[in-house]
Amino acid sequence: MGHGHGHGQAIAAGESASGRHLRALTISLLVGATFMVLEFVVGFATSSLALISDAAHMFTDVLGVGMALAAIMVARRSKATFSRTFGLYRAEVLAALGNAILLFGVAGYVLFEAIGRISDPPEVPGLPVLLAATAGLIANLVSFALLRSGAEESINVRGAYLEVLADLIGSVGVLISGALTLLTGWRYADPIIGVAIGLFVLPRTYALARRALRILFQHAPQGVDVGEISAELAALPGVDDVHDLHVWTLTSGMEVASAHLTVSTEAEQSTVLTAAQNLLSSRYSIEHATLQVEAPQCAKRCEQLPW
Repeated sequence: MGHGHGHGQAIAAGESASGRHLRALTISLLVGATFMVLEFVVGFATSSLALISDAAHMFTDVLGVGMALAAIMVARRSKATFSRTFGLYRAEVLAALGNAILLFGVAGYVLFEAIGRISDPPEVPGLPVLLAATAGLIANLVSFALLRSGAEESINVRGAYLEVLADLIGSVGVLISGALTLLTGWRYADPIIGVAIGLFVLPRTYALARRALRILFQHAPQGVDVGEISAELAALPGVDDVHDLHVWTLTSGMEVASAHLTVSTEAEQSTVLTAAQNLLSSRYSIEHATLQVEAPQCAKRCEQLPW
């Protein structure tokens, strides 16, 4: 029987999609932490729920980016072993899920606080809120620009990016709240903007959590049709049957596949194996595929397995 990449051996250490954006994440963390402190101080000093909400979002931003960085470092330094054959790349996915949980918590807290303040909104000075929100907006714009490209490649970076996006929208909301309070003295502007920020975050947080859970439950990558892969492998010269086909994501940028290919007795197994590997690599960008090429009599055992 022929096979690709070897069964039961530790894979070589590689670079995930997240690892290519380590510098951007580090700068974003430092910028966010600095302006988070500023917003918290001004928010509590002025009793501005909108500003405290934005600062809380920035806190989850800082914590989320910190988690993303920690996950990348763990994945980089924890090389694959015979007992941990894929290393710790899944730490990046766990960091993304942690970001989603944080965002859900912050949104819930803001909505709870806002409902309590609607009946008797406190008087909030507009100018300090306006100035602090402007500083926060600048910080978020810097982080947004740094993480935007990485969010397309990595679920880990995307988690941090969504945190920053929520903060960016929050800062705009706080600016509006501060301007309305300063110009009109309308006391309801602050809690209403706080609610709007919380509601804006929820659908994006749900999408991030859903994507992270798909990876953790080893679903097929989004956009990959496993049935189509099976059909194309079966159409290769010499292949009679494809079974036990599995395709999943280890972490962003690392798709993995395994399959059994039953070949005719006259087929050259090494030729079939090479053709299958090339197909998965060129058509589906699956570079790590473990393929078992077997004779018809060997495939009977697979039919007896219950899962």
